[in-house]
Amino acid sequence: MHNTEKLTVLKNPTLQEAKSIIEKVFLNRKTLVLAGNCKVIYDGRASSKLDLGERLLIVKSDGAILVHRSFGYEPVNWQPSGSILHVQIKANKLQISAIKHSPRETLKVTFNEILLLSALLLDDSADFTLFASEKDMHQAILIKPSLIEEGFKPISYEKKVAPGFIDVYGVDKNGKLVVIEVKRRTAGKEAVIQLANYVKAIKNKADRNIRGILVAPNISKGVQKLLFTLDLEFIALDPRKCAKVLKKPENTKLENFF
Repeated sequence: MHNTEKLTVLKNPTLQEAKSIIEKVFLNRKTLVLAGNCKVIYDGRASSKLDLGERLLIVKSDGAILVHRSFGYEPVNWQPSGSILHVQIKANKLQISAIKHSPRETLKVTFNEILLLSALLLDDSADFTLFASEKDMHQAILIKPSLIEEGFKPISYEKKVAPGFIDVYGVDKNGKLVVIEVKRRTAGKEAVIQLANYVKAIKNKADRNIRGILVAPNISKGVQKLLFTLDLEFIALDPRKCAKVLKKPENTKLENFF
């Protein structure tokens, strides 16, 4: 047994030893990790049963509870935060229950053997920042076209042309067609050539002035010269700015654009 103020670890504890620690964990709102042989029964909006197997149980400080198998990234059973937690020894087995009242849901995890118990006092107050993917950047531009420039109006996205798919396609305030290639990271010469091919494909079909714009957080050395040579443009756009656009409740649905 290893015991500190922030961490308690027991290897192959008895059920009574485990119960004593788990009661303190629930009382002090710590995080519990249990590995052992257990079965799982859920009853609520549906019903399920998982027979005996060696699994990982995680109970978080807010009452959320998750049962993981030794494969896959999703829990096989879970209850959200706010659950009422209870532990007892019943018929020589340790049973942990998580109950929610609205709607009524009960998750029961019953162990006949515990291989490892960890009680953790974790300190985590950091802000979570999610940077947008390239697809998220496409959506943010469609939702807020002024990310490109004032007066830009998207027509479509992922438009198929002979060389591939144009990320965003639209017109500027002067009526010129605009072909946009988006990169989430520093854009290199390959991105410029890709954009040039898209612009060429559109020119072959449309008898109009066409602008090609490379959109990325920044560009590699020498790319600016290549853009100028091919009569293409660059607009710097930080994925974090796109993430903020998508984070606003009124901007979460792309259908609103269409």
